[in-house]
Amino acid sequence: MQRNLEKIKVLFESLPYIRKFYNKTIVIKYGGHAMVAEGLKRSFARDVVLMKYVGINPVIVHGGGPQIGGLLAKLGKETRFVKGIRVTDDETMDVVEMVLVGKINKEIVGLVNYYGGKAVGLEGKDGGLIKAKRLMIKGEEMGFAGDVESVDASVIKTLEMNNFIPVIAPVGGGDDGLSYNINADTVAGRIATALKAEKLILLTDVEGVLDRNKKLVSSLSLSEARALINKKVAVGGMIPKLKCCMEAVATGVQTAHIIDGRIEHAVLLEVFTDAGVGTAIGLKK
Repeated sequence: MQRNLEKIKVLFESLPYIRKFYNKTIVIKYGGHAMVAEGLKRSFARDVVLMKYVGINPVIVHGGGPQIGGLLAKLGKETRFVKGIRVTDDETMDVVEMVLVGKINKEIVGLVNYYGGKAVGLEGKDGGLIKAKRLMIKGEEMGFAGDVESVDASVIKTLEMNNFIPVIAPVGGGDDGLSYNINADTVAGRIATALKAEKLILLTDVEGVLDRNKKLVSSLSLSEARALINKKVAVGGMIPKLKCCMEAVATGVQTAHIIDGRIEHAVLLEVFTDAGVGTAIGLKK
């Protein structure tokens, strides 16, 4: 009896959050260890299905860099990076689409559906979702590595209205009719802005944003996040993630979160608890 009462207590504690986020969109960038460890993959799929059943609209944007790198290595194809961006030639782009669209996307869709959801796999070219442009870094073209020029979220809204869960691979289509490989964080941020999402959540393999003493910072304003970058407290891969979150919040997303995807049920802990499991970035403290 006591165990059942505890379950009821947890449900009631979740009620304010369910009410707050009912019929709201939450964009989740799914990547890192959470996409590799079997237990975490299943945990994430169940989390997303639960969110949908309580009236929240999750939208998943997934990465796949390590998996792409692994297949390229097996094929004996060398990869060159510039500022962390993969230089993508014709052959590499074929592998990117094979891994992101043909493998990872279908695996995520399959798991979400297995646990009772109605997931639909998309890439940026479907329904004109993501218009891409060629990425330039310091005047150097990156082949078929791209950036987001614009987002038409109508296909996502149609799916949401019919109780489907969109699962999006970060491949966009250019004016030239060709495919472009785009950073998944960037895609997630721009889609969150286009949907006027309540939250943008980036799953990572770190605890969150750390201060100079390597302690977790639970919340940041835009000015505080900018200061961490300028003062070189935030370094390496955390910089583009922070910039992605800052841009999303500045363009209409209510809050953005960088959370530890290595924790089981990390997304639910972030959405349905006060403490969360990472760092929240918002307009104000």
